[in-house]
Amino acid sequence: MSTTRRHLLISPTYLESLLKSSGLGSGNSRTDCLSGAPRNAVVLSRTKRRSNHYLLTGIALLILSILALIVSSLAQAQSSDKKKVTSEADLPRFTYPAAGSASDLLLADSATFEKFNAPVRADLESILRDYDIQDHATLRDILETELNFQLLSTKEDAAALRTIQKIRALEDKPDARLLSGLEAEAVLKARRETGETTGDAFAASYARSFAADIEALPWSIVANRLKETKTRNEILTASLIRGMVQGNIEPAVAKSHSISNELAWSLLSARVQLQIFIPVRNQTLSSLGTYIAAHHVQKLDIWAARDVTLNGSQKLTPVRIGVWDSGVDVPLFPGQVYTDPHPGKYEPHGLAFDLLGFAAHGNLLALSAEQEQQYPGMIDLLKGRSDLLLSIDSPEATALKQKVASLSPSAVPNFMESMWFYSNYVHGTHVAGITVQGNPAARVVVARITYEWKNVPTPPSDEIQNRFAADAMETVAYFKQHNVRVVNMSWGESPADFESALEKNGIGKDAAERQALARKYFNIDREGLYSALKSAPEILFVCAAGNSDSNNGFTEFIPSSFELPNLLTVGAVDSAGEEASFTSYGKNVFVDANGYEIESYFPGGRRVRLSGTSMASPSAVNLAAKLFALAPTLTPEQVIKLIREGATTSEDGRRHLINPKRSVELLKAKR
Repeated sequence: MSTTRRHLLISPTYLESLLKSSGLGSGNSRTDCLSGAPRNAVVLSRTKRRSNHYLLTGIALLILSILALIVSSLAQAQSSDKKKVTSEADLPRFTYPAAGSASDLLLADSATFEKFNAPVRADLESILRDYDIQDHATLRDILETELNFQLLSTKEDAAALRTIQKIRALEDKPDARLLSGLEAEAVLKARRETGETTGDAFAASYARSFAADIEALPWSIVANRLKETKTRNEILTASLIRGMVQGNIEPAVAKSHSISNELAWSLLSARVQLQIFIPVRNQTLSSLGTYIAAHHVQKLDIWAARDVTLNGSQKLTPVRIGVWDSGVDVPLFPGQVYTDPHPGKYEPHGLAFDLLGFAAHGNLLALSAEQEQQYPGMIDLLKGRSDLLLSIDSPEATALKQKVASLSPSAVPNFMESMWFYSNYVHGTHVAGITVQGNPAARVVVARITYEWKNVPTPPSDEIQNRFAADAMETVAYFKQHNVRVVNMSWGESPADFESALEKNGIGKDAAERQALARKYFNIDREGLYSALKSAPEILFVCAAGNSDSNNGFTEFIPSSFELPNLLTVGAVDSAGEEASFTSYGKNVFVDANGYEIESYFPGGRRVRLSGTSMASPSAVNLAAKLFALAPTLTPEQVIKLIREGATTSEDGRRHLINPKRSVELLKAKR
């Protein structure tokens, strides 16, 4: 595993990714559909609501569907002379000189920023003009950057409104189609009504427009996304945005005195947040708070009725589950952990590798004395994040808001590194708890890898990437040797991650050279991991689709995009079975599982909710392990077939929800 494969697939509802609303999170991020800045990951919600809202929704979605067809037809008519884009690698890269610091540029006067921005915008428009981008998520990203240019201009409001309509027409998920650009649209309406861009009259007009727009929306569809937007606005501050620039853009600029188009777009997004959305933050919060309080209805949970709990009277066969992750606090799972009587050079419960790919020891990363002391408080912050997303007014939620509000810009980078470090630390244990629930035959086998947590990651190299490729083969060989039946992989990487790591380390003369280097390093990882998984046809590998609301094939996200007979890729839905807005998709994402606010263990034993395809994948592993426990002669292909045949397809055909009870019934019927 490479030093860039540190995308734990916890949902971007995690604090760091909430801050991606400023465009400054690590790696690529999709945009927040309300503001036009990088989007938070939330999930759909569907509960009973007044029938007139369903009528409104139906009409709105019908209109947007027609717009989508029009946009598609126009695009097809105009695309004959354009370069076809089949993956992110087909898009051009640009590099711009950046004198001084990124922070200075962020806060520069309009003339200085416009001088920097002019070539950035020209290149963006050349992409729209010269490239045929069929992938909706990527085209939305580019249009959302165009919208940011238009919003900052203050002289292109009519064009900005048209751009919002184009983005909505490209949204594939129902809630996103209703919500895309809603905050930006309210800003534009307030400008038109008042003739101002700031001030009390402008803010009051914005508040009226935004409140009216969200009040017309059906709670059943937009509930969770609006809760997330409220959480983002509660946390995001000007100081935080400036701190994220210091942590995520400043290092690259300081080392190379230049900036790629991706980071330039992020810097633009941060400036838009500071100048346009932060000034109306209180009005946004007030409107969202009023709407949520008036409409909140507890969602139905479909999963309890589908669940299967095994017991000893069923003559179960022990089944070994590989948790290929950040480590497991094994004492939390008595009787459910594999112990090798002759471990040799390995750990009694598995194997481990450090950040550079060297063999390590310990089922769980050892904390320093200082980290041990910080850990309880960090758990509170992570729980506070979860509570905020559920609109729970808990002491932990209050503490998180107060902590973030107190941060100076210079303190933000270290705080974010701490959040990511502890997010990594708890991840594997949380995943393990999901895999073994309700299965006394489960036996966890630990395969610990060390995830990157630094704002400036360890740079990739031939030596490191070849070591990681060898680690992948050694890990799978260990699984084979110890008769592991199913493995969970809630992580992933793409070529873009390598490009980001190279830029932050000042490696490569420009973005084009970094792209070439990134491709070389990515291919080493990809070929090593693919070969390792392919070498073990007797093992079922289950991986998370990803959390970027994108096509995993277009982004080349691995292992999610692999197509192998012994691999199952899983998307995420919520407790009611509605599609998570953060979940990625693709032609090999055959099933979906609950990945929203799933409660499981943190190291030490505390139970906390987390969201993401990281949580959906082990839910499918849990089912697979139960099928193996009931019928140990099953092959991976047969288990995949039982899971897919047992799944129920949503009315729109987008989701295929696993149904453990039905899959077990199908197994019994075939025996």
